[in-house]
Amino acid sequence: MAKLTQNQQLRLLQKLSPQQIQSIKLLELPTLLLEERVKAEVEENPVLEQVEKEYEDENSARPTIEDFLRAEEGAKSYKLKSSNYSADDDKYTPTLSNHKSLQETLIEQLSFQSLNPKEFFIAKFVIGTLDDDGYLRRDTETLVDDLAFTQGITAKEEDVERIIHIIQQCDPAGIGARNVAECLLIQLELLRNQNQASAHAAKILRDYFDEFTKKHYDKIMSKMGLKQDDLKDAIEIITSLNPKPANGYNDESVAAAPTIIPDFILEYDPTNDIFELQLANRGVPELKINSSYINMAQEAIASNASDNDNEALQFVKQKIESAKWFIAAIKQRHQTLIKTVNAILEYQREYFKDGDLSKLKPMILKDIAEKAGFDISTISRVVNAKYIQTPFGIFLLKYFFSEGMTNHQGEEVSTIEIKEILKECVENENTSKPLTDEALMLVLHQRGFQLARRTVAKYREMLGIPVARLRKQL
Repeated sequence: MAKLTQNQQLRLLQKLSPQQIQSIKLLELPTLLLEERVKAEVEENPVLEQVEKEYEDENSARPTIEDFLRAEEGAKSYKLKSSNYSADDDKYTPTLSNHKSLQETLIEQLSFQSLNPKEFFIAKFVIGTLDDDGYLRRDTETLVDDLAFTQGITAKEEDVERIIHIIQQCDPAGIGARNVAECLLIQLELLRNQNQASAHAAKILRDYFDEFTKKHYDKIMSKMGLKQDDLKDAIEIITSLNPKPANGYNDESVAAAPTIIPDFILEYDPTNDIFELQLANRGVPELKINSSYINMAQEAIASNASDNDNEALQFVKQKIESAKWFIAAIKQRHQTLIKTVNAILEYQREYFKDGDLSKLKPMILKDIAEKAGFDISTISRVVNAKYIQTPFGIFLLKYFFSEGMTNHQGEEVSTIEIKEILKECVENENTSKPLTDEALMLVLHQRGFQLARRTVAKYREMLGIPVARLRKQL
């Protein structure tokens, strides 16, 4: 049996205090989230308050009673409208939205159909199961089971299928389809001008949809016996259809597009060759500690407080210390951000003058950490999800960090420049014969960049560019 023993060890451990953790979390936040975080802290901590901005001149004389009486005598009647605006103010007229949702539009159309109350209820139930794109992702058998168990309505599959077909004839065309092929086929059937090209398009969607999505055009022409011009006409009809029929309806379930708010604003004066950098934190309120709480704490300390007063005093002390730490953390965040971005400006000075990508030098987190005097993890938190507004566009700070490689002239260039060359080659390629990764590699070799084909494929995927076969057009 092992003998139990005790011994002492001396170890050096590094632990973060709550205040340090708070500073780190504030450093990661972009401007929009920082504004919310500051407002939440003001609500939680009664000691904190926002600094009210004073727009009046402190030296200006205060109005007297005589001023009010003089103004009253000069006014003959009350003003029905104000005139405190300038000529360059934007005129804004509020509007009311009377937009109907997709479900309301479909139900209104069904009211003109010859449906009994049970069928109309089933139709409303089916419409309620449509997704944001207008597709019916559930099979008929599942719908029948849900009607029986959740609504207490017994229905046959053929009856539900007939009601689904009625919904599919409503506007927008293609609504209620089970997949993309069926959605496009419904729209084709509703076209007024039916010709040979539309017949070919319907057959492609019905029998060769997989080959169409993978752009195996040679297989389609071989199996259907079509010429290239006939296939081109059919594909033009298919691509003119809408694969997302529910687009354009402002349902509450549809998420709004994200808004980019720059965290830094950069301006350049070419005459004096000077950069001006500022934090875009107008929405972040300036904070201070409420003086009444400080006076309250000082009076409680000076007097002989009871036990209840001591508890209140400890509470106020704790909130004051928390407020001091939070204000200090905000100031430290501002200083760290400015110092880091200034280091980036100094490192990429030639690029930020005119935005020429050929002047963008390879840069990694370690380079800026050494220049700014911070740890690499601090630089990573600073550039995380933050944008900078420059005279030539708004960019993520992470955009400027890239690895480097040496060209045939021995110059070190950024991989961002290589990606831009790839994008330019794809945009200017012959769409009937798109460039393969091998061809793109040869183009880069001609420009002095010795890259392997797998590296070119990696950069192409990073840019979101599909393979050559999927970029092919007739």
